[in-house]
Amino acid sequence: MRFNGLALVASALVLAACGGGNEDTTTDTAAATATTPAAGGTATATGTAAPITGTTHEVRMVGDEKGYRFEPADITVKQGDGIKFIMISGGPHNVAFDPANVPDDVEAQLSANMPNQMMPLSSPMFMNPNEAYTISFANIKAGQYPYVCTPHLAMGMKGTITVQ
Repeated sequence: MRFNGLALVASALVLAACGGGNEDTTTDTAAATATTPAAGGTATATGTAAPITGTTHEVRMVGDEKGYRFEPADITVKQGDGIKFIMISGGPHNVAFDPANVPDDVEAQLSANMPNQMMPLSSPMFMNPNEAYTISFANIKAGQYPYVCTPHLAMGMKGTITVQ
C-alpha cells in the first residue's frame, strides 16, 4: 500500500512537470512559426523567425506496442521547408535538439524558428492526439540535425533531419 501511494505521488509530480506552461497545445503552431519570437519573449541577436517558403512535411510521434518512434525518423528537407510534428499516441512527446549537436552559427536561427520552447531548442510537451508543432527550416544551412523526444530518448525515440 505504501508503494502504491509513493507511485501515485511520483506520477502526479511527473505529469505536473510535463504539462505546465503551454496555454494552447491543441492547435498547430505553423502560423506562429513565422511570427513568434524565441523563448523569453525576444528573438536572439542573430536569429529572427523565418517563415516556411517551401513544402511542409509531416512526422508522426508514436508510442505503441511496437515502441516509441518518429515516423519517419530520418527525413530530408530543403532549406525553407517546414516539418509538422503530429502527436499520435504514447505521449508525452516533444521535439528537441541538443545544442551541442547544432553548429553555433545555426543555433540562434533554429531557436527563432521554434515557437513556444519549453527549454532551449525544445518544443513544448504534447499529451493529446492530433496536437501539432511546426518548425521552419528557412535560413537553416545545409547539414544534419539529430533530434529526440526527451521523455523517450532512453527508448530510442530519435531521428535526423537533413537540410539540403
